[in-house]
Amino acid sequence: MPPHAPEPESRILLGEIVGTAAGHADLADELRKILARACAAVGVDAATVLRHDARWRQLVAISAAGLEDEVYQGVRVPVGQGFAGTVALRREPLVIDRDDGPTALNAPLRERGLHTMLGVPMLAGGELIGVLHVGSVAHRQFTATEVETVRLLADHLASVIQSEVLFQNQVATIALQRSLLPGNLPDFDGLSVATRYVPGTHAALGGDWYDIFRLPGGRIGIVIGDVAGNGLEAAVIMGRLRSALRAYALDCDDPAEVLGKLDHKANHFEHGAMATVAYGVLDPAREHLVLSLAGHLPPILASPGAPAALVTAPADHPIGLTIDPAPRRTTTVRLPPGTAVVFYTDGLVERRDQLVDIGMRRLTELVRAEDPDRACARIMAEMVGSLPPQDDVALVVLERHGGATEV
Repeated sequence: MPPHAPEPESRILLGEIVGTAAGHADLADELRKILARACAAVGVDAATVLRHDARWRQLVAISAAGLEDEVYQGVRVPVGQGFAGTVALRREPLVIDRDDGPTALNAPLRERGLHTMLGVPMLAGGELIGVLHVGSVAHRQFTATEVETVRLLADHLASVIQSEVLFQNQVATIALQRSLLPGNLPDFDGLSVATRYVPGTHAALGGDWYDIFRLPGGRIGIVIGDVAGNGLEAAVIMGRLRSALRAYALDCDDPAEVLGKLDHKANHFEHGAMATVAYGVLDPAREHLVLSLAGHLPPILASPGAPAALVTAPADHPIGLTIDPAPRRTTTVRLPPGTAVVFYTDGLVERRDQLVDIGMRRLTELVRAEDPDRACARIMAEMVGSLPPQDDVALVVLERHGGATEV
């Protein structure tokens, strides 16, 4: 038999433990029932599942049978420390016994009134999901079948937990991003606006966002950004950057100053995060757009009777990078009546088989002064087509009506 080939008896035991658990929608309830059956099947008095928190490199007790207080108290064990932490670090089964004498590893035995413990890493696709450990109040030897059964159970639980975490992260990410992206845009005097957002196929949602809001004095703020990464973490960072930018925009008229403050905030509180952002402010008359770019692709301008062109503006360093201490800059763009401005993220113009420059050239050729909603529909049809985009796509199209503006 190969070294890690499951023994038939251990397979039978595993089936008895998890067989009737399939189909439970509640992960916590499923884990409690599985652990209770595991204690009976293996002949132990306690079992605990600790999930790996990769961000903090800690194990967090999430379910238990016989040691429920570990869950209630929010027990956390650093990887590499204590019994469970050592199992996680070594990624192999480990047995400890009170008869081995007092050690740092078997301290939990004395604290919990246990005599012997078996710990097994929970792995899925080579990733550490957590640790499963079982214990007995009496001295005992774990047979090869029992060790293999616990190992198989750990693999099963790793798969269950990983699937649940991915699902819950997806649900949370969708809810978070829907709450952060503008719903029905307000009506702006002298301006029409249309937007599109489509998540990429690499993740349920990511860190792309756009925002349009009123500012004091009749001005309008326009933002589009892209946080590096995807999933829940990118969406959370996006939400914090969005809120911070709005706050800074109320106190600072200069878009470059707003992005400078946002950069300072990100470097201090969002260590390791990086985002590109374009932030522009329209004056009350809608005649000028004052724009600052933090590593973001430039918008495209199309005036009536003239070909569309990229806005010539310096792309200063992205948010979250401290390599460039140079002050940020602004560019003022004149908007004749009927002018359209198109903001976008790189998912619209970049493909694995296409350089971003080619995509930007294609997009520029498509842009013209027209109704923003019609422009969005035409651009998405041409640039995205019938295949789902690989990366998130955010698109904002503005059109200036012209005429006086109420302030």
